[in-house]
Amino acid sequence: MKVVSFGEILWDLIDGKAYIGGAPFNVAAHLAKMGVRSAIISAVGSDALGADALSAARGFGVDVGFVSQLEDLPTGTVEVVVREEGQPSYVIHENVAWDAIALDAGQIEKLGAERWDVFCFGTLAQRSATNRELLREALRVARPARVLFDVNLRQSYYRSDWVEDSLGACDILKLNGEEVDVLSKMLFGEPLDVEPFCELVSKRFEIPVVCVTLGAEGAAIHENGSNAWVPAVPVTVADTVGSGDAFAAGFMFALLHDKTPVEATNFACRVGAWVASQRGALPDYSADIVRQLEKIRTGNVVR
Repeated sequence: MKVVSFGEILWDLIDGKAYIGGAPFNVAAHLAKMGVRSAIISAVGSDALGADALSAARGFGVDVGFVSQLEDLPTGTVEVVVREEGQPSYVIHENVAWDAIALDAGQIEKLGAERWDVFCFGTLAQRSATNRELLREALRVARPARVLFDVNLRQSYYRSDWVEDSLGACDILKLNGEEVDVLSKMLFGEPLDVEPFCELVSKRFEIPVVCVTLGAEGAAIHENGSNAWVPAVPVTVADTVGSGDAFAAGFMFALLHDKTPVEATNFACRVGAWVASQRGALPDYSADIVRQLEKIRTGNVVR
């Protein structure tokens, strides 16, 4: 199984400590931790933070063969402030390496030569025109079996045309409750509840699977016209940085092992909850998560 993610690699600065991150990288790293062959298309600077980022990525088992090192731009950083209830706010620095992702001819050839089960991407890295162009090219060259658009709206770094292009390119959509509110108004001109939003966006953009994470309320899953809800796993929240990315990875891991979307959502809720209970986006897994991973690999039902 092979998955490639497109977008930012950066360092999250939380309480004076640096954590490797970026939503697409977090998804790639969790999938690698789960045993999937996982790669990322991104860029870092030719600086100490860039070297550390590549080393950290390799340490998680992520293929960095599609990561460029740029001389004229620094490795990305984000200042994260975690509020009392565990919710993060971000200061995302601009004009950094992942704003200028590039692939040379050899990397393009390698991308096209592989057989990709899933291509994952989000919105933030599309804030630069060159990245949007490369994303379209990478999707065309990679010819993945499935495409996951994990929305991940950040601050004002999105536009309706980017979002609509992305929705038209995916067959699996993942977003959270706040993003449902934003996209409802953007696409349909009014706020919508989760179920009608899922039905409308699925029909308009021909997206077979739509998954909405709802924090302590669990997650909603819409598949080919049918709606279901999966309860949350209760935890004491340390911070929610990366918990949605862990959810996305867990969901895709289970789907790749032929689980139903509801079963996949069950497992994804467990992984996302565990990450929310820990500091940072990529903590070691609990014994329960490891057991669940093995159940999925061996074809057992996730409950």
